[in-house]
Amino acid sequence: MTAENRAVVQSLADAWGAQDIDAIMGHFTDDVVYHNIPMDPAEGADAVRAVIEGFLAIAESIVFETLNEVSEGDLVMNERVDTFVIGGNDRPIKVMGTFELRDGKIARWRDYFDMAGLTGG
Repeated sequence: MTAENRAVVQSLADAWGAQDIDAIMGHFTDDVVYHNIPMDPAEGADAVRAVIEGFLAIAESIVFETLNEVSEGDLVMNERVDTFVIGGNDRPIKVMGTFELRDGKIARWRDYFDMAGLTGG
């Protein structure tokens, strides 16, 4: 499952790049938990969709660049630079992501990053 799970995580990154909310949501279980560690976790598909729609609304484009990735069984971890273009300005954010998969879908997603990169602070 390791290669398949890594492919799911890469497909999620590609969907973010396309800013396709339906494609993004297709990667998650119904009971998904998405936790950007500086913020409160979003629990369930509806709450996760609302968080992601918020990110998509503020960004003209979004690119996830994976620098390093490891996986074992149903766990994928990656070091990334997520670049949001907001108001014509690149806002690269260094991220450490953890993805727990179940039956080929992401059930838990935790991203660790400094919020100042996104807010411009």
